[in-house]
This record gives sequence, structure tokens and C-alpha cells, in this order.
Amino acid sequence: MNKGTAIVGFILSFLAGMLLVWGIDRGSNGTASATREKGAQGSAVDGKGANPGAVAVELYVMSQCPYGVQAEDAFKAVVDKFGGDIDFKVEFIGQEKDGVLTSMHGPKEVKGNLVQICAMKHAPAKWYDMMLCQNKNMREVDTNWEACSSTLGINVEAIRTCADGEEGKSLLATSFKKAAEKGARGSPTIMIGGKKHEGGRRAPDLMKAICNAYSGAKPAACSDIPESPKVNVTLLGDKRCAECDTKRMEGQVRQKVANPVITTLDYTTPEGKKLFDAIKPVNLPAMVFDATLDADKDASTALARGLKPVGDYKVQAAGGWNPLCADDGGCNIEECKATLQCRPEEPNKLEVFVMSECPFGVKGLDAMKEVLENFKKNDAKIDFRVNFIGDGDASSLKSMHGQSEVDEDIREICAIEHYGENLKYMDYIWCRNKNIKDKNWQSCTGGDTGIDTAVIEKCFSGDEGKNLLAKSFAYSKAAGFGASPTWLANGKYKFSGIDPETVKTNVCKYNKLGGCDAKLSGPPAAAQKPGAAAPGCGG
Repeated sequence: MNKGTAIVGFILSFLAGMLLVWGIDRGSNGTASATREKGAQGSAVDGKGANPGAVAVELYVMSQCPYGVQAEDAFKAVVDKFGGDIDFKVEFIGQEKDGVLTSMHGPKEVKGNLVQICAMKHAPAKWYDMMLCQNKNMREVDTNWEACSSTLGINVEAIRTCADGEEGKSLLATSFKKAAEKGARGSPTIMIGGKKHEGGRRAPDLMKAICNAYSGAKPAACSDIPESPKVNVTLLGDKRCAECDTKRMEGQVRQKVANPVITTLDYTTPEGKKLFDAIKPVNLPAMVFDATLDADKDASTALARGLKPVGDYKVQAAGGWNPLCADDGGCNIEECKATLQCRPEEPNKLEVFVMSECPFGVKGLDAMKEVLENFKKNDAKIDFRVNFIGDGDASSLKSMHGQSEVDEDIREICAIEHYGENLKYMDYIWCRNKNIKDKNWQSCTGGDTGIDTAVIEKCFSGDEGKNLLAKSFAYSKAAGFGASPTWLANGKYKFSGIDPETVKTNVCKYNKLGGCDAKLSGPPAAAQKPGAAAPGCGG
């Protein structure tokens, strides 16, 4: 072989190698094919990095958020299918101030975040498997990582050293900053190809969104994504109701149902009244599914908690508007007398509807300390009351965050019942809110709170507390409130918020009180954006 032939051969070999590196192979006809093979250069979660041209997929979560955990689990099938054809990254939502890291669900969540981000650094091929292992018991993410790491062959001491030291703090602070820069406040927030994903969070929905994000040729994984069954759903609203807009509900449907066929009806039309008659009693707005929902098992499971079978339909009510009460003479109907539509206005009254373990409810109740102090120093009096959100009667009480929340609801309502004078019960609630999940509730009795431990224990252990909570649940349900916190001014005007300024402003919107000119703390910067919804638990 002469020198020139050798050089030509080297160049051809080099170019062929580069084509393989770029994920481009040659078909039998000798033309270049742009189809990337799954995992050609490794996977985004196996430590080898993503392929050239991979779509960026970013998941922003809190390690103890059930919805974030669901999204992490859903991405397992996506990662398995696409491999290195997506650049999959998980970041965390929280705050860093003066070197102190905080997250919505408390110190245990911060520790969970720390061990997971340290695993990304020190076990790049196994961090995702560790995360999925921990998700089997998300309440213990601060401790269950050790067993998960050992099972997966991850160096436990490397993770511990990182999580307990400055390295972990630095990694998590950087992750918090990334989430803030992307405007990720809710868990999960999903970004696909640099754009926020507003669609469904099930694996097939995510796969379709990823395939739509490719600017050029799509990978082979996009060729066989299963088509989801069509599901018929009617959104029933009432134009006479300011809060019955079905657009938000439509977004919820699209997140949980992969292939919805959506029809929107108004109660004031003949078709709307006919449907309402078939599903009543129910408040509006409402989602109304027919039998096609049964074909979509994932959607049926995702919606199961809120669905109520009514004849040939399955119905989920998402509001507190009874259209019958708005009809002529409606307020004379017995069931309408307790609704907001028919209640008389009660000046200077403020109510809040909460779940005791909801982080947003906790923030709302804590905000009342500044609100109450402001009105008190200005000699203004408001009638403030706390109500609880949940389901069931005294024999079967249920709440979103489980039995521990029901138990705390009972203790707090017992404090309200026995220490209502001068809102003394708020000292107990504010004390508990410092660590709402601490089982040692007794530490918030006696001493500075002046709450008798024996009084709360007797009320809690007997029928009194259960009956009080069942009554509070029924009152909240009659008002149509399911999100914590929800505020009600003067018995008529609903609003949301978790900061003192928002609460004060809405009280003063309907009442002339001393202290209304004062500027209180808040609201958070994100909440100041036009149309931004206040955070809360439930809906």
C-alpha cells in the first residue's frame, strides 16, 4: 500500500467512526440514516451522558411531595424507552438563605433532597434507581436511602459524607437556584425541550411530548408509543357563577386523561339543565364522565379519589355553587340556606378553612399572628374562626394527609372549643405549626400556651372531639371548600393567600377597620404576578 492510499484509508475510517459517534448509520443503499438507536452512547441516568441531539427533560420536585414522586415514577418507563435520546435531569425546589436550606415539607425533606443530589454526584449510574427505591416510602426519604443504597451497591459512606457536609449543601443550593430561575414553584414542574409541560404526567403522555419536541429526526422510540383510549368528559359550569369557569378544570382533565374528548356545557342551557338533573345533587363546576372512562385504567385510578358514581355517570365536583340556589326562590330551599349564595353578610367576620398538616394552611394560620396584632393595636375587632377540611362522620373521619392529620385536626378543634376566649387556642396552633408533624403535641400545652394537656386529651379521646370535627368538615363541605387554606370574609367573600398582607387586604376590602392602611408582610413575589394562583393543598 502506498502512502497516498494509506492516508485516504485513514480519512475514510475516521469519517465512518464519526458517523457512528453522531448516531448516524448507513443503510444498505449507502445513504446516511438519521435514526438514533436507543442508548447508542449511553443513557441519561447511567452515568454516560445523553446522546447528541437529545431533548432536554427537566423535572423539578420536592422529595416528599406525593405528586413529585408520582412524576419521578412515571419517568421510569420514559427513561427505559428513550435511554440516551433524552437528557433527563432532576432538580429540587426549596430555599437557601444565609446558608440555611429549607423545603416545604420540613427538615426530613431537605435531608431527602440532600442524599438524592449527592447520589447524582457520587453514584451517577444508580442515583435514579435509588430515588425510585426511596419513593416506595417517601415519608422516610431521610433514612431509607441507606437500605436502598446498600441494595444497589452504592457507597453509603460517600453519600453520607456528601449529604452531611458542605458539598451536599452546595449542590442542593445550586439546584434550588436552578428551580427558582426556571420559575418552578410547584412539584412537579416539568420542562421538555426548554418549555413547560402542561399536559398529562403519565408515561405515554410524556413520551408524546418528548417526541413532539425533537426539531429534526425522531428516535426509533417515537414509532411505537401506544394510543390511549378516548374518554368522553363533559365540563358543566354556570355563567352566573364567577368561580365556575371550567378552564382550570379542563387543565386538570388533560393532566390525568391521556386522550380526552371534552364537551363544555352551561347550566342555563337546556342541555346543561338536563345533565344537571341526571347527576344532582352536585355543586358546580363539575366533571362528568361516561362509561368510556372505564377503558382508561390509569385515568380511572388517578381520578378515583374524587369521583362519585351517579347513574350512568361518574362525577367530580370541584366547586361550591349550587345552581338551584341561584334560580328564582332558590334560597328558600332548605339545602340552599347554608350556601354562600344565600348567606346574609356578617361584617368584620373572617374564617379560614384548612388542613392542619397542609404546609400552605400552616403558613396561612401563621400569617394571622401579624394580622391579629395589626388590628388589635389599632383597636379593630374581627370575629376570627378556624374550620377544617375533610370527609366523613364522627365514626369515619378522613383527611388528605392521613390519620395523623385527622388526629391533629381533633386536637386543634378541641383547643378551639375550650380555649376560644381571646383566641387563646391560636397559641397552641402556632406552637404546633413550628413542627406540625411532631408527635409530641403535649409540648405545646402548659407553660406559655396555658392550654391544659388533660383537657385536650379528654376531648380527643372521647366523642367530643370527633363530633366537633365532623361538624366542621360538614360546614366546610356545605360551603364548597376543599383547598387549604381558603378564606371567607364576612361570610360571603372567598379568597386565597398565605401571607399577612393578602389576608389584611381582603378583610379591609369589605370592612372599614383601623389598621387597614398598614403595610404587612408579603405577598410572595411569585404571587404578585397577574393571574397567579395562591398555593394550597387540595382543590
